[in-house]
Amino acid sequence: MNKNKWVPGVIKGRIAETIVEQLFISMGFQVFKYGMENSIPGIADLLKGVRGDVSKNIRQMPDFVVFKDKEAHFIEVKYRKSGKLDLKDIENYGDYPFTNALFVLVTPKHIKCISYKELKEDKKIHEKCRNWLGNRKEFETCKELIREYCEYALKFFENVD
Repeated sequence: MNKNKWVPGVIKGRIAETIVEQLFISMGFQVFKYGMENSIPGIADLLKGVRGDVSKNIRQMPDFVVFKDKEAHFIEVKYRKSGKLDLKDIENYGDYPFTNALFVLVTPKHIKCISYKELKEDKKIHEKCRNWLGNRKEFETCKELIREYCEYALKFFENVD
């Protein structure tokens, strides 16, 4: 058995990213992997113990850039069994530099979304909030597809700790 406690979290995060990536592709977006792991492969190990603005900004790179209808969005994907996301979850390394990013939260039951601006206004995602991804003006035309992908999330995460 692997004794690295972070491994299950990495796996859950990758599954959530894959679900969101495929969802955006299905909605007709061009999806580009952008995060640290994709833009600068291998740098994660090099950044261990490194401090400073550059390393901080690299660690905070959103997972994707998505394009459709001449609009682009930074997308950061998070998985939380609890269904909760707030500003302190985002600013682990200090102020978040991608101020126009959207955070897509995948839970065992829902796919929700909140902007960094809303987080800065002390808004949060919690289990009972109605921050559905399909309610965002940027994505509201795709509610049926989003519901379909919520079912995929349910299948993958229903028995996961």
